[in-house]
Order: sequence, then structure tokens, then C-alpha cells
Amino acid sequence: MAEVTAKLIQELREKTSAGMMDCKKALVENNGDIEAAADWLRKKGIVKAASKAGRVAASGLVTVVKCDNMGCVVELNAETDFVAKNDKFQTLVANVAQKAMELAGDFDATMNAVKDDIAATISTIGENMSLRRIAKVNGDHIYTYVHNALVPGMGQIGVVVAINGDDARIDEIGNKIAMHIAANKPEFMTIADVDPKSVEREKKVFIESGATAGKPENIVEKMVEGRIQKWYAESVLEEQPFVMDPSKKVKDVIAEHGGKLAGYAYYVLGEGIQKREDNLADEVAKMLG
Repeated sequence: MAEVTAKLIQELREKTSAGMMDCKKALVENNGDIEAAADWLRKKGIVKAASKAGRVAASGLVTVVKCDNMGCVVELNAETDFVAKNDKFQTLVANVAQKAMELAGDFDATMNAVKDDIAATISTIGENMSLRRIAKVNGDHIYTYVHNALVPGMGQIGVVVAINGDDARIDEIGNKIAMHIAANKPEFMTIADVDPKSVEREKKVFIESGATAGKPENIVEKMVEGRIQKWYAESVLEEQPFVMDPSKKVKDVIAEHGGKLAGYAYYVLGEGIQKREDNLADEVAKMLG
């Protein structure tokens, strides 16, 4: 068997743009033959997948899955909205989500288990794709909601929420809480989860806005406290006015149904991804240059 050297690996990498470990494996499988290794990578769909890796993948699907006392929300990205409608991509998303459940929401383990499936789908469809993130929650009862669902369980916003308790009435409210989360996008579950630095920052912003200028100290304290309570009502899930009955807080609605919030997670498709927008004239100039 021919020796697979670092030089050979680098040469194959330059030829195909595939990853170092994929190049090494290809060379080992093909006795150090560069051309045969390149063909092997193409057959596996790895070369075509690697060539797409620089493209921004900000579209795709968010999906939710649950089983027993655990739920997961998973985001798998692609380059365009068209791919989200592709049956093969939807099948990939479903398979990735199922694997995430089997592996208890472990991102690294899931990524390792599905990377070949992702590469093969990239090769088939011709767009870059990436498993962006996975979140899980655990509790006695798991509820899910998908907003703007393209197909059942897959869409642009995915929510999973866990509620503890043994009261049968919890089922009456669980899915509604998941819908509330999608609509209100809380940053924290409880006041105890709020970073004290965030509270201090909010106070500082409020004071520096000039809202308290010229007011007596005791009035300023009340104004600041009022602003923080308002901020909690905007940012903390338990403190938010329930979307279907704003006269009650979310925590009170859940308590009325015999439950207690145990956890939640939600993803908004593509949130935080910087999409590249190229000017057409610049594109033409690049091609001519």
C-alpha cells in the first residue's frame, strides 16, 4: 500500500477543495492514487459539496420533534427558499431531526452522524447546506408549534416547550403556550434567569434617555423600577401577558391549569445570519475581470 503523505493530501485538497480528513480517507481507499481518489470523492458527493461550502446558507427549514419527555427544535439551512420545498431536502431535515432525538440533542454527535447525508443531498440538489443548531427541552409534557409551516412540523419558526405537572388540564394550554412563544419571542424563562448585567444595562439606557431628568431621587427610583417591570413583561416568558388573555401573565395561566414551566426553546429561520447581497453590476465586473 502506498504511503499517504501530507504532500499527497495537500495536493488532493488543492485539486478538489475537499476537507483534509476526506482527502486522507480518499487516498487511503485508493492506495495513494490522486486521480482515483478525486473520482472517489466525486462519487461520494464530497467534492461537489465542498465546492458549495463558501456560499451563504440562510434559508432552509426549522423543524420540531418530540418523544416521551423530550423535545428538540432543529435548524437546517440552505441557500434559497426553493430548496425548502424540495422533497429530498425535507426528507433530510426529518432524518436529521430524528437523529437529534436519538442522540438527546447533542449537536456534535448529530452532526457527525448526518454529515454524509448532508453532503450527498448537497451533491444532488446543488446548493450549500448546513446543520446550524439544535436545542432540546425536557419535562413531563412536551408541546410544539411551527409557524408558517411549509409541511407539517417544518417551517420558519419552531417552538418546543416543556411543562411539569400531573394535571390533565395542562394539555388544554400547552400548545397555546408554544404559540405564545412564537409570537412574543421571550429572551428568558424566569426573572431568576435574567443576567443582572442586563438589568443594569436596561436601567442605564432608561436613565440616559433623559426620561428621569429633573425628577426627585425617590421618583427616579420608582420610574426605574417601573421600567424594569415593563422590561420583564416584554422579555421574560413567565412575566409576559398571555397572548390569548393579556389580563393574565403566562406563569399564572399555566398555574391555573395545574402546571409549571420547565423549559422552552425556539428558532427563527436564518436569524442572525448575514446574507450577502451582491450588486449585479459588480457581479458582471467580477466575471469580466
